[in-house]
Amino acid sequence: MARFIAFALAFAAVALAGCNTVAGAGQDLSQGGQAITNAADKAK
Repeated sequence: MARFIAFALAFAAVALAGCNTVAGAGQDLSQGGQAITNAADKAK
């Protein structure tokens, strides 16, 4: 039983870390898109 709890806690920690990583990557892509949009607007 203790092994199962340890495994569940480890899985939860990895899942939360993965969510933060994906969210950070999404923000980076969003900022990149905004930079391209701004450059296109300036070129008009």
